[in-house]
Amino acid sequence: MTAEPALRILVVEDEVLIALELTYLLEDLGHVMVGVAASSSEAIALGASTAPDVALVDIHLVDGPTGVEVARVLSADPRTTVLFMTANSKRIPEDFAGALGVIAKPYSERVVASALTYVAERRAGRAPATDTPDGFQLAPLN
Repeated sequence: MTAEPALRILVVEDEVLIALELTYLLEDLGHVMVGVAASSSEAIALGASTAPDVALVDIHLVDGPTGVEVARVLSADPRTTVLFMTANSKRIPEDFAGALGVIAKPYSERVVASALTYVAERRAGRAPATDTPDGFQLAPLN
């Protein structure tokens, strides 16, 4: 569905059904899943071993509200773009912990697809369309 090259994506989500649904959606969109992590330690280890293009990170994981720390660690690698996927956007710090933006839960296929197209455009060095879909918010100063 996307004309962009496939993004390699790590999903950091502790709710199994959401992670499974997201996996199918991302594969339908033509992207490659590098893994699913439910805890911060698992996410950080998978991020280090797979160097994903994109990490979709929930705030609240099986080991508590540790997604912010996961985002800080994963976004420290310049090869990885982090997007939060959460219903708890109030928990995101002002600096977005290095994340590019947030996709609000519940999300739609259209919002996820648009957000990933935006990321792909930025990663390719092109200026993405400035209008972001409802449900996707960029971090300040991005």
